[in-house]
Amino acid sequence: MSAVRTLVTGGVRSGKSRHAESLLLPPNLPLDSPVSYLACGPQRDDADWALRVARHRERRPTSWSTVESTDAARALRAATGPVLLDCLGTWLTAQLDQLGAWEAPEQTWGPELDSRVADLEAAWREAAHVVAVTNEVGWGVVPAHRSGRVFADRLGLLNQRIAAASDRVLLVVSGQVLTVKDDGAAAGP
Repeated sequence: MSAVRTLVTGGVRSGKSRHAESLLLPPNLPLDSPVSYLACGPQRDDADWALRVARHRERRPTSWSTVESTDAARALRAATGPVLLDCLGTWLTAQLDQLGAWEAPEQTWGPELDSRVADLEAAWREAAHVVAVTNEVGWGVVPAHRSGRVFADRLGLLNQRIAAASDRVLLVVSGQVLTVKDDGAAAGP
């Protein structure tokens, strides 16, 4: 299997997770391929979120393992086969939570977040076969609250870094997939 790094972006409920999963299913990989599904967001005590997670799990083959970790860089480095990282937005939320960044001045948490983003980008570049899902930001109004602006600004920057380090970038809009970048260096997903 050729090394390939694919970023799948789009709006909420655009179909990006379903498409990302399809990249690691036949005919792209054998049905029983041991894919690691990396869920890297914060834990939530929310019935709606639990239902969403359950629906995602039901779609995945039983041969896939689930890794729940907010240390996505370490999980990527530990993986021995293909990985689906879902999603960069929830990973960023976990980092901002851990750093107390939502209302604190950026100088108190910015350097540490920058370090974590650099580590994730390095692990992404080292990965042999990985697909990541992210939310596209910046197509709506500027968020009214500081926390929304922090998230949108930082996710936009993170998306740019991971996209630059990717072989392919796909945009999903209303369930339709548009190729934004394809370096042609990789075959398959």
